[in-house]
Amino acid sequence: MSPGGKCSLEYAYRQGTEKLGNAGVPEAQLDAWYLLEYVTGIGRASYYADPDREMSAEQKTKYDKCIEARSRRVPLQHITGEQEFMGLSFRVNGDVLIPRQDTEVLVETALDILNREEDAFQRETGRVCLLDLCTGSGCILLSILHYAKCRAEGTGSDLSARALAVAEQNAERLGIPADFIESDLFENISGRFSMILSNPPYIRSSEIAELQEEVRLYDPIEALDGREDGLYFYRRIITESPSYLNDGGYLIFEIGYDQAADVTGLMREQGFDEIHVKKDLAGLDRVVYGRYIR
Repeated sequence: MSPGGKCSLEYAYRQGTEKLGNAGVPEAQLDAWYLLEYVTGIGRASYYADPDREMSAEQKTKYDKCIEARSRRVPLQHITGEQEFMGLSFRVNGDVLIPRQDTEVLVETALDILNREEDAFQRETGRVCLLDLCTGSGCILLSILHYAKCRAEGTGSDLSARALAVAEQNAERLGIPADFIESDLFENISGRFSMILSNPPYIRSSEIAELQEEVRLYDPIEALDGREDGLYFYRRIITESPSYLNDGGYLIFEIGYDQAADVTGLMREQGFDEIHVKKDLAGLDRVVYGRYIR
């Protein structure tokens, strides 16, 4: 601390790291840095060039509040209000799940299929339409629409009006046209789609209490709880989706690491074909997809 009560960047960073470490926050040093960068806008090169640069009183007050919130295990992304996903910046808050890198496997799978099947999709209906169930922040749908090489139309649905408000903000910020509908899965959905995607709630109810505090205390419980065996929403979507898929359309899920066999079996029982499982970077089963041919 400088004379007169002024605070240098280096002192604030060191103090923030210590407080987060004492609170048991994983990667305390990294989070303390991200929050310093968020509050001051300083980059690492500028910081190391002049670590004794003084923070303004307003910056120090804001930084202390951010550190205090993170000490209570408020997710870093809820403090900054943003999370990067597929190279895009998404607004997030306590009304939506924070986009995770694992979910990028679902987006990449969808993009691969779109690039491969674009002509077939176009021949079937003259357009490519996507439906994202349990859309949350909209990160899956909006990322696919942003990177798709073909011209595609997208609809996202969610039971939570508050989540849809976040998705709509993200669509507007990113300049990506999409429709969002408040719906209990297919309840308010009409028409047919080339592709239906979903990262539904899939945590078993009995396992919610074992989740990290950041997830258990601050993520919306309705976006996590997959009921007794974690498969409740997969069953509903798999059973109902054939009525909303074009002939040859695809159903694509994110799954828990131990759910591939169950979800694959449910899809096969419902008449899906060409069912595949894809792994994430950690080598865990992460995505199941299949095709519905009438």
